[in-house]
Amino acid sequence: MIWVTLPTHLRALAQVTGPIALQVEEPVTQRAILDALEAAYPMLRGTIRDTVTKERRPFVRFFACGEDLSHEPAEAPVPIDVMMGIQPFRIIGAMAGG
Repeated sequence: MIWVTLPTHLRALAQVTGPIALQVEEPVTQRAILDALEAAYPMLRGTIRDTVTKERRPFVRFFACGEDLSHEPAEAPVPIDVMMGIQPFRIIGAMAGG
């Protein structure tokens, strides 16, 4: 079981109040997690990544085990602690400005 945390606005859209538990087929990659998330919560399609290219949206970041995974390839395996359900896969809304 993989745990995914969402920013507040996406939790409201998905109508959830906390972390989401997902069954993800191996290999457990960012793409596999996002595919499972969008299958379970279709209202999130297009909010985290582009619906056509499947590229991460510019102001969305992915973190796990204290690491920024946002620029890792979508097919790269996530950390083992995420695969084992020990640590969550965090989806964060990034901020810009100065």
